[in-house]
Amino acid sequence: MKENKRHATSSEAIVWTSPFAVLKDVALSPAPEARSGLIQRDAPPSAPKKNRGRVDIIRQTAHRGGKTVTVVKGIIGISQAELETLAKKMQKACGTGGTVKEGRIEIHGDRREAVARILTDAGFRPVFVGG
Repeated sequence: MKENKRHATSSEAIVWTSPFAVLKDVALSPAPEARSGLIQRDAPPSAPKKNRGRVDIIRQTAHRGGKTVTVVKGIIGISQAELETLAKKMQKACGTGGTVKEGRIEIHGDRREAVARILTDAGFRPVFVGG
């Protein structure tokens, strides 16, 4: 039988200092917005523009390898930048990808209800078209 060889260590305790110990003594002031009361947690959203027009919400699978896409067509009177912002909001709410092509918004999957809610909040009148 072999004996276990043990290495001798010093008997003194290891002194460890936290690198964050200096932050304990630093007094942090709140952000300027919080001090002036500009942040409102439960503020109602700003009123959207009323009656921005009808938009069609269509579910399509053609030419996409059987994948379902929600298409929003008929959006007029807004800039390309606002169209892309609206598409990003839809993508984030649906948790999917999407794109803006030729004046229409395409969101991956059958997300018609969520898209209709976002469009209603933006002041549009969504209409489900097709099957």
